Amino acid sequence: MAIWKKDISKDIMERSQANTAVSHLGIEVVEIGEDFLRARMPVDARTKQPFGLLHGGCSVVLAETLGSMGAYYSAPEGHHAVGLDINANHLRAVTSGWVTGTARPVHVGRTTHVWQIDIHDEAQKLVCVSRITMAILGNGQ
Repeated sequence: MAIWKKDISKDIMERSQANTAVSHLGIEVVEIGEDFLRARMPVDARTKQPFGLLHGGCSVVLAETLGSMGAYYSAPEGHHAVGLDINANHLRAVTSGWVTGTARPVHVGRTTHVWQIDIHDEAQKLVCVSRITMAILGNGQ
């Protein structure tokens, strides 16, 4: 059974991300499952640090994008999601290609959500693990 409480599609998500950090970094939603979101990000000049490796901050942007979108689309109509805390463990360097993040809920509560985001390289090796805590707010909050 799908966890989504709002209309969700790749087109809807892409339109909402136009002219944002998400589009600037080349992040693309690639799959929407019943209880997960998946997006990919290029490892290129936009996302590398000066030593030619994927910048850890860009991995966090991918993770926060997925966790935030997951929380928003699984929150009731009239509610939005804002980040409270995010952490990331960078496990492996990436120098080229694409990384793909998959976000799944750990906890979906009335006022908070916790999402786990795993980021893999093209060889399916785990690059980064991240966890985000989101506050779920109603209109006027």
